[in-house]
Amino acid sequence: MSNSLMPPSTDAYNHFISTPLDALLTEHQAVNPEDKALALFRRCVAEVPAYRQFLESQKVNPAEVNSYQDFQKLPLMTKANYMQAYPLPERCLGGSLRGADRVAVSSGSTGQPTFWPRSADYELAVAQRFEQIFHDSFHAHECSTLAVVCFALGNWVGGLYTTSCCWHLARKGYPLMVATPGNNKAEIFRVVRELAPHFEQTVLLGYPPFVKDVIDAGAAEGIHWPSFNPRLVFAGEVFSEEWRSLVGQRIGSGAPCFDSASLYGTADGGVLGNETPLSIAIRRWLAGHPDAARTLFGESRLPTLVQYDPARRFFEVHEGTLVFSAENSVPLVRYHIADKGGILDFDELWGFLQAQGVRSFNELGLDEDFQPRHLPFVYVFGRADFTVSYYGANIYPENVTVGLEQPEIMNWVTGKFVLETAETEAGDSYLHIAVELLPDVEPDETMVPVIAESIRAQLLRLNSEFAHYTPQERQLPQITLHTFASPDYFPAGVKHRYTRRQ
Repeated sequence: MSNSLMPPSTDAYNHFISTPLDALLTEHQAVNPEDKALALFRRCVAEVPAYRQFLESQKVNPAEVNSYQDFQKLPLMTKANYMQAYPLPERCLGGSLRGADRVAVSSGSTGQPTFWPRSADYELAVAQRFEQIFHDSFHAHECSTLAVVCFALGNWVGGLYTTSCCWHLARKGYPLMVATPGNNKAEIFRVVRELAPHFEQTVLLGYPPFVKDVIDAGAAEGIHWPSFNPRLVFAGEVFSEEWRSLVGQRIGSGAPCFDSASLYGTADGGVLGNETPLSIAIRRWLAGHPDAARTLFGESRLPTLVQYDPARRFFEVHEGTLVFSAENSVPLVRYHIADKGGILDFDELWGFLQAQGVRSFNELGLDEDFQPRHLPFVYVFGRADFTVSYYGANIYPENVTVGLEQPEIMNWVTGKFVLETAETEAGDSYLHIAVELLPDVEPDETMVPVIAESIRAQLLRLNSEFAHYTPQERQLPQITLHTFASPDYFPAGVKHRYTRRQ
């Protein structure tokens, strides 16, 4: 395989199509990721006008960057200091959009939407993450598979990117048909009813809350999901293992580590990592051992835990947040995405589990003869500022989510809520949680104490700060119930925020 950063399109595509996943990953393991990151830097200096200007503005002489230690001192790219500071063509290889043949748009959740051009070459790195899931988890190379893309279609990154990567797998020889109803539930149900009976398994790919909504609404309309051997691919949100178990039960899943997988992706860099059977098994073990999880991650909430290929996406950690470098039409060198998280070497994480008493894969719920891929791990909490402080304890939305995801409660609620602190007329602080009900559920005050007790129990179990800092008489949250899409807390068509600060 060529050592150049961007081999010719035909060669790159043919290599991907003709090379089994095992061989591709073996090739990548022979690459020194630090050397590759340094080579990417040098190419950007030579071929990206904006990057040269950026270094000059930061008073960096590229000729003095000759080692990985020097690379680690390079300034961090951000949307503000780089993407919004230089014209789009100047941020591209060659200073032109000519090398890109497609474009995605970021959601704009932190400001103005950003355009991300790319070429098919760079899509292949992301297609390998999909291949890992379809091959290792779903065994889609061995059975006919219907892939139903439930992400929104259009310029937003999820739908078309996913579709294109699945098409690459079909072209590679996977017995895979890709259907693209997007986030239209009626179309999804029509696809499933007409096509799923002709395939050995059906994969739904979408945002976690929407996929759950599809499953629940489909069941209400008479779709018997277990008969279609469903598999699930998620992206976009952190969810709990209780939620995974709940959704798995509704589709008849008997193997939670193999029947679903989440992608860690961004419009900026595509898919950066993916859940594997091993990462899911570890996360499920940690969900049942919150003290060990706190020791490992340093927080009272469980992050998304995925494995990644450092030859494709090179991660670093800066002050508890993630930085990555990646080849693309707009190359990224030490790009700061502001996601709170960290990285763990394979042996480092396995050593931690052994120190906690885990002696075998079987103790994690996997077969004794399970063969993992020895790839490093990245864990992601999401944006660092979505917390509420209550009696000095940081309350995370993820803690509340687990309380709402108990089986009896999920028959009432959508899973959306707003967490905030408030004060009584006497000046006493209390924790208020506004909860959204399912479309066909009316508010019933008998639900309130059940929801409040469930959330308190999970806060006490998962959040040691809450348990130790909050007076016992202030631990029970005040719950208000709101009809579906209530404009005060859950307006339709607006990106939902799970916290609100006074």
